[in-house]
Amino acid sequence: MVCKVRHIFYLLFALFSVSSQAQSKEKIKDSIERAFIDVYEYKKKAKMNSAYERLTNILDLSDSINDKSSKARAYMLRAEIGVEENYNNFEPSEIESYLNRAKQIQEEVNDSLGLGYNYVLQALTATRSTSYSNADNYFAKAEAIFDKYQSTDDINKLKYYRGLFYLSQGINGRAIERFENSLPINDPYQPNYLRAKVHLNLAKAYKNIKQYQDAKLNAETAFKIANSYNFPLIKLQSSKIISDTYAGLDDIENAYKYQSVYLKIKDSIFDQASLQSAAEADASFDNEFKQRHIVELEREKDVSIQKGKRNKLTSILSSALLIIISLLTISLYRNNQIKVKTNNLLLKKNSELQLAKDNAEKAMKAKAQFLSTVTHELRTPLYAVTGLTHLLMEENPSDSQKEHLKSLKFSGDYLLTFINDILQVNKIEAKKLAVEKAPLNLKKVLNDVVNSLTQTSKENNNKIVLNIDKGIPEKLVGDYLKMSQVFINLISNALKFTKDGIVEISARILEEDDSQQNIQFEIKDNGIGISREMQENIFDSFSQGSVQINRKYGGTGLGLTIVKSLLELLESDIQLQSKLGEGSTFRFALVLDKLAPEATNIDVATQEKTDLKSKKFKVLLVEDNKINQVITKKIIAKQNMTCDIADDGYQAIDYARSNRYDFILMDIHMPGISGIEATKEIRKFDVSTPIIALTAISLDDNKGDFLKDGFNEVISKPFDPEVFYQKISNILT
Repeated sequence: MVCKVRHIFYLLFALFSVSSQAQSKEKIKDSIERAFIDVYEYKKKAKMNSAYERLTNILDLSDSINDKSSKARAYMLRAEIGVEENYNNFEPSEIESYLNRAKQIQEEVNDSLGLGYNYVLQALTATRSTSYSNADNYFAKAEAIFDKYQSTDDINKLKYYRGLFYLSQGINGRAIERFENSLPINDPYQPNYLRAKVHLNLAKAYKNIKQYQDAKLNAETAFKIANSYNFPLIKLQSSKIISDTYAGLDDIENAYKYQSVYLKIKDSIFDQASLQSAAEADASFDNEFKQRHIVELEREKDVSIQKGKRNKLTSILSSALLIIISLLTISLYRNNQIKVKTNNLLLKKNSELQLAKDNAEKAMKAKAQFLSTVTHELRTPLYAVTGLTHLLMEENPSDSQKEHLKSLKFSGDYLLTFINDILQVNKIEAKKLAVEKAPLNLKKVLNDVVNSLTQTSKENNNKIVLNIDKGIPEKLVGDYLKMSQVFINLISNALKFTKDGIVEISARILEEDDSQQNIQFEIKDNGIGISREMQENIFDSFSQGSVQINRKYGGTGLGLTIVKSLLELLESDIQLQSKLGEGSTFRFALVLDKLAPEATNIDVATQEKTDLKSKKFKVLLVEDNKINQVITKKIIAKQNMTCDIADDGYQAIDYARSNRYDFILMDIHMPGISGIEATKEIRKFDVSTPIIALTAISLDDNKGDFLKDGFNEVISKPFDPEVFYQKISNILT
């Protein structure tokens, strides 16, 4: 019994010891991470002696728990300080010793990203040791690693370091390109510091090519950031560049002013005591590194000697084992041959499947990128069309102009729906595009379509005849936009392929009950007709019958494809009757719900207008497109609102910090930083002001993400101004 109790006691003690060691190791790791944060802070504040002391502390802590990754990071950070902070004045061999030691550890622990940054610093070091041909090779290796991980932040930082390389070689144009493309530049330890460095180096490059105005603007941006976050070295360098650019612009008064600022900052940073202290700390760290390296080499030598002694005994045992294994190998040889052939076949098939999978993923990624780009590029000019149409309709046009503007508005609404459906054709095929049922006036739908195509009918001297069954009520329930798109595609096709003829649109009731009507629609023309052979694939994408027809009549060949897909979505199908030279008839039926008796008085075409004029709201509009700025500002002014305009995300942050607004309209895709990043920054100091995403991208899948990022509402461009006013009213009143 006593023996069992003793065993249990020893077991509990061992478990407690292991747990305590694990907790102690985690605490040391936390201390190492805090020390790294301190080093970056000291570096940004130009307190290099403190930075070197903390780096030495990191090495001690890393050795205590055998944390090789942290040791490599410390050596990399020491090399980074030497390269970046003293780019025009450092000893290459000294930096290379840190990088080579870090590289040994990174390869040992398989730290690919760390190795990528090692190559970047090797490239910058190579330019100082006159090994210019090696610099591009190192950059290429780093780029391959960052591309593999698809890290935008790492790729942007690589562009920044390439800019440093070109700047050092006097290739100012390429340096400017790399610096500008590196924005926005992010880093978990020093985001604002790196952003200030980018603008500082842009200022240097612009000054080198005597573009003093651009140099001054970037230097002022760097100085502003450095002043806000207390980066003394950047304040020092940027104030010197500002002084030089004023001198280049012949503004001697401001040149002397910033020369005084420069000298004042310089005196506050550099004195004999601080320079001596930094030099001593630098030398102490270098000496510590060399001593540690010697100890590590001696330890490796002792390990090699011990391995040699063990290897003699191991070789004897290995020989005996080798004989046994050889005999077993011979007996298993035949079975292994069969397995090898089978495995090779499986590997080949797996490789083919993997290749097919990779190609499919690349194709899907390319398609998604294409759809995203097309959405933005089409919606942006369409916003100008719909916005200007609304403004013109509000300015008391004449009756004849009003009719044209109504047709233009209808066409704009249709085009927006058309763009959305084209770009979401994959959702139509996957049955993911929802049918939106609402009260509609079928006669008005058909009349709107016919009116919008009046000019098209005149071009070919055609006549449009509209026959609607008298039994069809004015108000039914259906999807107005999708039905409009079906009609406009079929009727415009009939008008395009008919000359000096008649296009007849008819709607008649096939059957009905108390709640529904089954209505058959026909679009009939006496145009060129479609051959029997071509009728088999006329509904395929990009199919127009023949190359000659495409050249003569134009078009994309997508209209009938979209019609067929939309009708399938509306639970219908389409039939075609046609003969060459005698015209074509397209026929389909839709089952539409009747409105309940109590709902028949609902006016489906009108909506009470929103009035915000009495509120006198003050708005911040964040938009980089000048035309969109004008249109949105006028739409806002119609409701007696005042408006400040920010051209980019950085300016929006500054405006929001220094002014009070009732709400902010934020574009998403802008140069510099995106609207999402700008919103996140604003939310750090202002959590109450409503921010509305005003964007030209599709929102079907993204609205929830926008709300998580700090937005209160999302409005997709182009928008109906009345919907715009209503959403603002819902948020603010």
